[in-house]
Amino acid sequence: MLGGWAILYFCCHGIAHWAVGRILGIRFAFYTVGGTGNPEAWAPGLRWVFEHLPFFGVQTEKASMQQASPMAKAIMWSAGVTSSAVIPTLGVFWAWRSGVPWSKLFFLIALFWSFGTLASNWTSRTGDYSKARRALKHQ
Repeated sequence: MLGGWAILYFCCHGIAHWAVGRILGIRFAFYTVGGTGNPEAWAPGLRWVFEHLPFFGVQTEKASMQQASPMAKAIMWSAGVTSSAVIPTLGVFWAWRSGVPWSKLFFLIALFWSFGTLASNWTSRTGDYSKARRALKHQ
């Protein structure tokens, strides 16, 4: 359960950007594996760890982003962090409902973590929600 949660957490962010972006007509230049792109969102003790963990990421094509509507950009940016909060938490919820030992406690921890993920990104100047808000200001 812990391994599954970690894999979902590290991979779903970039995959959500890609999937939602492709649906909305945004193309991507390449894919990456590396640390968080928003290190200041993490407390100093965790910052180094999250800068070095293997998150799956994507890089948009510049021309594609210039042609995309502000709403498409905002939705694509919002999809990453939203999925980082929702998908792993749903995975733990499924484990709990399936009777996995200790999963109810971990579900509560995952909920707390998800709210922290959303809150820290919402308040960050460089986080995905900030990018989404900037995209909408350029309508």
